[in-house]
Formats: sequence, structure tokens, C-alpha cells
Amino acid sequence: MADLSLDALSEQYYDVLKELGNIGAGNATTALAQMLGAKVDMSVPSVKLLEFKDVGDCMGGADQIMAGIYLRMEGDVDGSIMFLTGQKEARYLANKLIMQDKSEDEPFDEMELSALKEIGNIITGSYLNSLATMTNLKMIPSVPYVAVDMAGAILSVPAIEFGLMGDKLLLIENKFSDDVQISGYFILLPDIDGYKKILSSLGIDVSMFD
Repeated sequence: MADLSLDALSEQYYDVLKELGNIGAGNATTALAQMLGAKVDMSVPSVKLLEFKDVGDCMGGADQIMAGIYLRMEGDVDGSIMFLTGQKEARYLANKLIMQDKSEDEPFDEMELSALKEIGNIITGSYLNSLATMTNLKMIPSVPYVAVDMAGAILSVPAIEFGLMGDKLLLIENKFSDDVQISGYFILLPDIDGYKKILSSLGIDVSMFD
């Protein structure tokens, strides 16, 4: 049986996953606006098929300090989802939610990490809900985990899972605009069977992988 990996996806499959990313990002923007109580605009998401080793550079460098929220998902589709944003953007979001005005280079305390976790939980949950609605598949997120560290260190957590899917992955970059521009990155990683279920539910023949 042939493995389904992102390396083997044709342009048709990539376009479908790109559209899923666009819809999910739009719903995540709505959720962010409701959480912040402010108008939030979103540019057209950038969806890239990258080798894993290039993901850190795409975010500005593997040594850049970022906040990452990681969730497992299970149900009809098993896998994981990550949302990452830069330290400056993370500080802005935490300040906005807690209604404070700390400088971006101050360490995050427990309350602020909890706020970031909640922001990531709402955004990724909204993202998964939109995908579940579109595919009619159940995707249940786990309790989120949050870390503020270098991008390379954060990405090392699910690195083994990325390896199982081949050398490439889909990275969805969103730019949100409130008082400042916020760049956020989604990495959605269903397992191999999960990709088959997602594509099949959208009417795409996956028999070539059987």
C-alpha cells in the first residue's frame, strides 16, 4: 500500500488543503476579534508547502523567540495543530486581553501564559471547528500547551510527527490587523489516515494511495 504524504500530493490535493486553510483562517480571525473585542482584519492567508528544515527560516529564523500553542486532536481524525506567533505579537495579545501595558521584552508570568493559552485555544478551536463542519468529520482538540522559546525549540516538539508525513508540511501564515499587525502561523498535521479521510470527505478519490 502506498503511503499518503505531502510529498506525493498533486496540485489538486494541495489546492483543496489550501482552501481548507483559507476557510479555517477566516473563522479564526472572527474568533480573535470577538475575544479582543475589537475589529480585526485579515489579509489573504499565505499557504506554503515547505520542507521541515525551512519552517523556522520562514518565520524569521529558528532562533527567533516565539509563543507556540500546541494541541493534539482526536476523533475521526488524529493528529496535532500548532499556532505560533512572534514574541512582540504575543506580548501585544496578552496585554490586550489582560488590559495591561508591559513591554515586549518582559518575561511572561503565569497569568499571561494562561492568557496566551486561551487565545491559542480559541483560535485553533475555531479553526478545527470550521474544518470539521466542512468535512463532516469529528475533530476534538486536547488541552492546549503553551511555550515561549526559540522557534526551533518549539517546532522540535512535533518534529517526529512531521517526519512521519515525509519531509514537507503545509504552513499557513495569517496576517491580522488590529492596532498593530500580527503574524500568526498555523501548522495542521493530521496523521496519514486523517489526510485520507479529509480528502475523501471532500469528494477526492484517494484510491491511488491504496
